[in-house]
Amino acid sequence: MRPYSIGLVAVLSLALAGCGYNRFQRQDEQVKAAWSEVLNQYKRRADLVPNLVRTVQGYAAQEQRVFIAVAEARSKVGSIQATPELINDPQAFAKFQAAQGELSSALSRLLAVQESYPQLKSDANFQDLQAQLEGTENRITVARNRYIRAVQDYNVTVRSFPTNLTAKLFGYSVKANFSVENEAEISKPPTVDFPPAPAAATSKP
Repeated sequence: MRPYSIGLVAVLSLALAGCGYNRFQRQDEQVKAAWSEVLNQYKRRADLVPNLVRTVQGYAAQEQRVFIAVAEARSKVGSIQATPELINDPQAFAKFQAAQGELSSALSRLLAVQESYPQLKSDANFQDLQAQLEGTENRITVARNRYIRAVQDYNVTVRSFPTNLTAKLFGYSVKANFSVENEAEISKPPTVDFPPAPAAATSKP
């Protein structure tokens, strides 16, 4: 019986490998790793926000609508439980994507304030925070692109024959991905739409 059992295990292993089961395991782990990196970079950005806001407030305390927008956007991002399971829920993923988009937009408006406040623009702390934020945005873009590619490969496997049969058998389904529309939106440069500040407001209190 022992040789028979060994042979049966070997046959089952070959069958699972041939039907794509092992590929699903590998690609699923790749997606999880890519998603984890996306979350790490988004968290890094969110952690920069309080110091950036405090620095800008020191020179432009009257820009309350900008600070409120940033605070609300950051709060919305923090209220979403970005668990690994989120990528299996299209609606939850869409909410996460929208919340991060709102924070990106709010931060763009916050950075635009510097155009009306020369002293803020030349402040060393602000320049350092801005450089950190720009670096983080670049890392977010890289992480998102890796996630997009990993999900595309995984989803193709889910939909293709004969691996789609394995997907149905073991409960693998397509995972949510960042939309093309959102990719185009976040690639747009920020628009400076603030009116010039009064002359008296250009000096730090």
